[in-house]
Amino acid sequence: MRIISLSVDGIHQAAQRGLYDWLASQDADIICLQDLRALEYELDHDTFHPEGYNAYFFDSGVKHYNGVAIYSRVLPKALIYGLGFSTGVDMEGRYLQVDFDDISIGSLLAPSATLETESQEVKVQFFDDFQAHLSKISRKRRDFVFCGNWAMAPCRADLSNPDVQEHQSGFLPHEQQWMNQLFRQLGYVDAFREGNQDKDEYSWWPEGSVDQGDAWRTDLHVVSANLKPRVEYAMVYKKQLFSSHLPVIVDYDYELEVDPDF
Repeated sequence: MRIISLSVDGIHQAAQRGLYDWLASQDADIICLQDLRALEYELDHDTFHPEGYNAYFFDSGVKHYNGVAIYSRVLPKALIYGLGFSTGVDMEGRYLQVDFDDISIGSLLAPSATLETESQEVKVQFFDDFQAHLSKISRKRRDFVFCGNWAMAPCRADLSNPDVQEHQSGFLPHEQQWMNQLFRQLGYVDAFREGNQDKDEYSWWPEGSVDQGDAWRTDLHVVSANLKPRVEYAMVYKKQLFSSHLPVIVDYDYELEVDPDF
């Protein structure tokens, strides 16, 4: 099972830069996109419904803001829109999940707290609620893959200039504490690092160019512990730029059952 994740900084712009032509060559089973900055009705064109995939979108209801998508070759058993937080703060980010027999795969866009419309308080509440959610579902007899723009780097090795970046949103002390709890206490796994231990593997340049400014690895595949030994290969695709983020590709030793009616 190949899963590709990318935060696109606007799906129309990414399409113009050749995203869908590239995706057609990647043989992915699941594609998770974030930060579409488009409403679902604006995505009726065939470009946004590639052949061979079931397409699902969850927009923010606000033009040019937010939104996620999942493309799946296999027809899912169920769709989940949002995380259902009682605080409602999950709507400040965006989350869409596809469920299969024994595995769920989500496309996550977390609040970044770097935009005028987002605050650090909102981000803190989002991840506090998310941690409670992850703790709850960890007891289910089901595997989970959470792909997307987490707006946080796991550790100093995921920063190009950590002495400066550790004072910025995305690597603040409470965010590092949250990441430590995610991986060490709740038992979730950073799938990319299971398949790739190379240095200088970054996925986001806030300045918009891989040649400018500090870089971060905030685009993650976070998976349940049972999937740790199933990670076969992981890479950040660097040859073509579709947004300020780079695609993250992870191959898993896992086969989704194909619906014979699709």
